Amino acid sequence: MIVRSIETLAPVEWGNGLSYRVLTQADGMGFAVCDTLVRRGTTSALQYREHLEACYCVGGSGEVVEKDGTRHKIVEGTIYALNEHDPHYLVASDDEDLHLISVFNPPINGDEKHTLSADGFSQY
Repeated sequence: MIVRSIETLAPVEWGNGLSYRVLTQADGMGFAVCDTLVRRGTTSALQYREHLEACYCVGGSGEVVEKDGTRHKIVEGTIYALNEHDPHYLVASDDEDLHLISVFNPPINGDEKHTLSADGFSQY
């Protein structure tokens, strides 16, 4: 049995926020779980080429924007799943941080960080 709390974990600065890598590949579960804070007022161009990801909003608000510009509002209780390695923009609202619980399959190692730039989608 694995029991741990984010209070015992060092956060990873992933680019526009902090991520607590609660379960990782080393745990042998076949998936990873992260508790992620996206800083208010930020936009992150992201794509996961090696992982599928589902994100469940547990606080704050923002949007996930598809590459073609289609916008989806994210508020507490909303889930979005990147089931086709979708390039996307993750946008936190201007007035509050966005708080997500993310599940990755296959699992991430836990030390991954994004390289955010205006030139394209950060990938890992």
